Amino acid sequence: MAKWGLRKKSLMALLLACLVALAPAALIGWQVLDGVKEHFGRAFADNFTQLNRQRVLAPVSRELALSQRLADSEVTRRWLRNESDPAARELFFREADGYRRDLLGRAYFIASAATGNYYFNDDKPLSDAPRYTLNPGAADDGWFYASLKSPSRYNINVNPDLKIKTTKVWINVQVRDGDRVLGLTGAGLDVGGFLKEFVNSGQPGVTPIIVDEEGAIQAHMNPALIAYNSGAGGATGKGMVFNLLDAGEGRADLLAAMRAAQADPQSVQSAWVKMDGVRQLVSVAYMPELHWHVMTVVDLGAARVLETGWLWPAAIGLVVLFAAMLLCFGYAIERLMLRPLRRLQQSARAIADGSYDVRLPPGGQDEIGDLSRAFGVMADKVRKHTAELETKVRERTSELEDANRAMAAAHKKIDDSIDYASLIQRAILPDRQLTQSLGAHHFVLWKPRDVVGGDFYVFRSDGANCLLGIMDCAGHGVPGALMTMLARAAIDLAITEVGPGDPAGILTRTDNAIRAMLADAQLPRALATNTDAGLVYIDRQTGRLLYAGAKISLYASDGQTLREVPGAKRALGDKRVGVYENIALQMEPGWTYYLATDGFLDQAGGEHGFGFGNTRFAEMLKTHAGRPLTEQASAFTQALAEYQGGRPQRDDITLLSFRFE
Repeated sequence: MAKWGLRKKSLMALLLACLVALAPAALIGWQVLDGVKEHFGRAFADNFTQLNRQRVLAPVSRELALSQRLADSEVTRRWLRNESDPAARELFFREADGYRRDLLGRAYFIASAATGNYYFNDDKPLSDAPRYTLNPGAADDGWFYASLKSPSRYNINVNPDLKIKTTKVWINVQVRDGDRVLGLTGAGLDVGGFLKEFVNSGQPGVTPIIVDEEGAIQAHMNPALIAYNSGAGGATGKGMVFNLLDAGEGRADLLAAMRAAQADPQSVQSAWVKMDGVRQLVSVAYMPELHWHVMTVVDLGAARVLETGWLWPAAIGLVVLFAAMLLCFGYAIERLMLRPLRRLQQSARAIADGSYDVRLPPGGQDEIGDLSRAFGVMADKVRKHTAELETKVRERTSELEDANRAMAAAHKKIDDSIDYASLIQRAILPDRQLTQSLGAHHFVLWKPRDVVGGDFYVFRSDGANCLLGIMDCAGHGVPGALMTMLARAAIDLAITEVGPGDPAGILTRTDNAIRAMLADAQLPRALATNTDAGLVYIDRQTGRLLYAGAKISLYASDGQTLREVPGAKRALGDKRVGVYENIALQMEPGWTYYLATDGFLDQAGGEHGFGFGNTRFAEMLKTHAGRPLTEQASAFTQALAEYQGGRPQRDDITLLSFRFE
């Protein structure tokens, strides 16, 4: 870990103080800057919208006025009353061509309600022949018949005319003869000129839009969003400005702004909406002459409504000021504090190394001088105390060495006693008798938790037959080993009196003997004296076995099936006397029999430290039951070690197995 000196700590404290002081100021300044930016953004959007309204209103109003004059001309009405009159036709087209030259788009159209003939002229040579005939059943001609039925004298419609292959802002004016509508006439402004100049604002983060009173888009930088033919009653719900909002967020505010602008055409209304995941400002102005709204959508984060070029020089100047303050403060700390403290530190290190004759630096009249003088007094006292301590340490060291030698001698005696007890305990185990009598027909897995343990196993030959079993005394270590001696004496007495052929009688007599031995002993209540046991008498002549158990089960498996024969529920020497019975079983070829103490089942291991458990134990027996007994012993030892991992052994473990063909 890097060492932080006083200089670094002081500089970090100054830097932290500056940050603590400047953080609120920076936050407030940022909020003020956002407020100023929002104010200027709103003013910019309002002015931009007003300018666009004038830019749109002037040319379209002029085109509308000329179109209305053409529609109100008596020459126009006269011709539409009798479209086949050559004189009326010639007079109309001559007059209409004069209007065409005055129109900004240099184009006009006229369509007859009676015949459906559609006439169109632009800068190309004059033509008095119809370009095509409108059909009431054609979807593309729906604008014409909708405009004829409209109560409004005119409408403005953005529509691509596929028949004459042009897209324009069409001004459709009814030609009326009293209450009768003779047809439509009007002008067309080229989208590529007029609207292209409008939607390409040239300002980043600024999007101009024109919508009608219902919100249908008439002009947008993305042509795919325009609601074509909506002005003539052809809106279908597509191309609505509200569809641009994220999940309709801000729809009510935008609609309210449109209604307010419509109520006061001279005003500019504002609303906040969310488009493309960004909160944006929308300014709205209304043109009653055209029934259009002019909108300006401004992304204040992207639009350059406020010049921020001064922020970088200010930030650089602030960083330079901080650096100068840190340098000056660091120099002052070095000169006034660190140098005297460094000399005092060198003297302290010399004293720490055992050199008490060093000269301390002369002290000034400040706190460091007081510290130097106090350090000198402390050094004198340390010198005296060190001498006294060295004397005491030598005395105590001599005493500790004597105590350690005595403890080591006592510990050796205890270890020797335990080793001797282990030797005695192993001597009483019938390993040689089992090997001589059963040979390869058995194996024993005996693992005491400590040097000595509370588990042991018994064997008694009875001619060609034999008695074998295991016993698990309460406790482990030295107490468990002492209990094994008592239990061994009791079961030897029981076998002698009852005979090896009655396992249940042996358990009953052993229980009585243990109770008799402990009857006069003044034992604490918490001291457990019970013993689990399992005995099997093997009758080779009949091929049968008798089993009796006290809280120990007999397991048998052929590798496919596992049988468990439970013993009695009461242990030997329990508070309540148990009842033990002989269970007769026929020994079957290929079946292996097992007796195991609870140490194997209770051993902690695995990922979560749970006990080995009955299920895992049963599966292990079935898996290896068909193998030779010598291989089974190694397999069980390996399975236990793998499950146990690095965890300590919890209890004494004994497993006795036998098999006869």
